[in-house]
Amino acid sequence: MEYRRVKDQESYDAISQKDIESPDGRSLSSTAATSPLGTVGGSKGKNSWKQKSIVTIALTLLTSSQAILIVWSKRAGKYEYSVTTANFSVEALKCLLSLLALYRTWNSQGVTEDNRLSTSFDEVSVYPIPAVLYMVKNLLQYYIFAYVDAPAYQILKNLNIISTGVLYRIILKKKLSEIQWAAFILLCAGCTTAQLNPSSDHVLQTPIQGWMMAIVMALLSGFAGVYTEAIIKKRPSRNINVQNFWLYIFGMLFNLVAICVQDFDAVMNKGFFHGYSFITLLMILNHALSGIAVSMVMKYADNIVKVYSTSVAMLLTAIVSVFLFGFNLSLAFFLGSMVVSISVYLHSVGKPQQQK
Repeated sequence: MEYRRVKDQESYDAISQKDIESPDGRSLSSTAATSPLGTVGGSKGKNSWKQKSIVTIALTLLTSSQAILIVWSKRAGKYEYSVTTANFSVEALKCLLSLLALYRTWNSQGVTEDNRLSTSFDEVSVYPIPAVLYMVKNLLQYYIFAYVDAPAYQILKNLNIISTGVLYRIILKKKLSEIQWAAFILLCAGCTTAQLNPSSDHVLQTPIQGWMMAIVMALLSGFAGVYTEAIIKKRPSRNINVQNFWLYIFGMLFNLVAICVQDFDAVMNKGFFHGYSFITLLMILNHALSGIAVSMVMKYADNIVKVYSTSVAMLLTAIVSVFLFGFNLSLAFFLGSMVVSISVYLHSVGKPQQQK
């Protein structure tokens, strides 16, 4: 009996491995291989590539146009609008976008413990620190253009990679590889090279005030970013839009205080939106969407996308500034941009490998 059972099983296996022909002479096994079920993986791959491409293009355009729109919004070398109201508007728009994203989540998944807006005091009390840091950094972003142009700003903005890396090591106790430390040195060299001014008595195009503001902005951005990541990772199951909502709420409150301290009389006499132009509105939309694009990169793409976007954005900003603002695209700036791009790439690929 056992011998017969084995023979029957072998006969069944032999039949199952043969190509069974359909009435029109085609192999059904081949047909199955090319059926829609067989192309699911390919469709997913195409969709993933499409999402990455869209996110990469969006982040590159938003990053490269950010500094250009700020400079372009000035009239006769100064801002006709209140920068504090513009900053408040950015936070309000980001808050609205977070609410819209939450509304979609509630419709599809329902209201759960992780995506409800109601929360405890202990959870909310950690958001004022990064909110006030981002507020100061974003306000400095407007004033730094008194000392630097748009391409120089894109170069110097990469200094926040150094501050973020060092603060990661100090606060979150994350190790940096030798390649990443070397990338930091290259980044400093690239920023300095891009600012060389051979046609002037001054060695660097950017004055010391611009450098100091860039360093302060890098420190503020780095500390706020590391602190925010620590908050998010403290409760990873919490919906990111809820966390963003509370961060932006405090951002609005602190910017409201800044308006009262700095521009209260001007806002009361001339109005909240006095001096706003179409370019100003585009700038506010750009700042708000940039944060959304970064979160989409984390969801649909990877860190290397940010690297390529940053590198391309530096060159795009320089090229557009040539036509809009008469920027002189020197060899020093081009070489410095290349060194910065290489350092950003090395920092991305040089992450320490986790021991299994």
